[in-house]
Amino acid sequence: MAIELKERPTPPVPREITTKPRRSDQIFRLVVTIGGMASLVILGLIALFLSLKGAHVLVDEKMGFITGSAWEAITDETGDISESNFGIGAMLVGTMLCALIAVLVGVPISVLTALYLTFYANGKLKKFLISVIDLMAAFPSLLFGFWGFIVFMSSAEYWAKLINKYLGFIPIFDLPAPVFERSPFIAGLVLAIMIIPIVTAISREIFDQTPLDRIQAAYALGATKLAMIKAVVIPFGRGGIIGGAMLGLGRAMGETVAVYTVLNIVYQINWQVLFGAGGNVASLILLKFGEAGPYEVDALMAAGLILFLLTLLVNATADLLINRFGGKGR
Repeated sequence: MAIELKERPTPPVPREITTKPRRSDQIFRLVVTIGGMASLVILGLIALFLSLKGAHVLVDEKMGFITGSAWEAITDETGDISESNFGIGAMLVGTMLCALIAVLVGVPISVLTALYLTFYANGKLKKFLISVIDLMAAFPSLLFGFWGFIVFMSSAEYWAKLINKYLGFIPIFDLPAPVFERSPFIAGLVLAIMIIPIVTAISREIFDQTPLDRIQAAYALGATKLAMIKAVVIPFGRGGIIGGAMLGLGRAMGETVAVYTVLNIVYQINWQVLFGAGGNVASLILLKFGEAGPYEVDALMAAGLILFLLTLLVNATADLLINRFGGKGR
């Protein structure tokens, strides 16, 4: 009886091991590099344009452009500017006050909202709340401004009166006159509502990336959910929270229409956050651009350049803070 022998299968051809990336990887890397460099090029072009348009105004006005608070342009009979006095000091103070209020109010609410959505909300409620928050980020700033002026102003004015009544001994809450409407406080609250969706989305993404083994280890050691959040989630997501806060701060500093709607623009430095006077750099540009002459337009471009550099400084500070304090959970 003949024994049938089976043929041995042909071994596969060994794959050549090489450090050279495949063509598809090379193409993908090229596309990603072009996309990343494009943002830097656009950013550089914006800085170059603002510098070319506004640098000579900074040279003419010197430090008074940053420290002064007047914005005056005197024209002669031909319509040319014969004398000018441009300063954005008051607008810079208003910008920082409104943005600081927005961060102090909006970031804690955003972090608590992100924690609730990540560790407490479930099912359809979680999906609904995430959809609502993401939809808020898509609202035009003009709608926030109208809502703040028509609906929110009266409630915020009542809160301002309470703060002035019980905390008026603090200089920033003292008022030279009982004028509470259209104040930096109200503008800051509107900006806080505007930055909540951004900071919440960033914080939620960071909290979702918390290592599951550390969460389970905390539970195994007998920690409650609140203790686990304090010991693991918050330390792990500290860098993301700081980054989201700085991103919200940059958004608040550059907001234009909403601040212009709910804030009185007064060319005088105002440190009282409850007093109805102030302004910011972006709203100044919006207010003056339509009626400005060529030289005043250049002055507005110089103001935009200062705001641009200030925003870059905020982002650089955010990177330093993230590298310094962005620790991991225990």
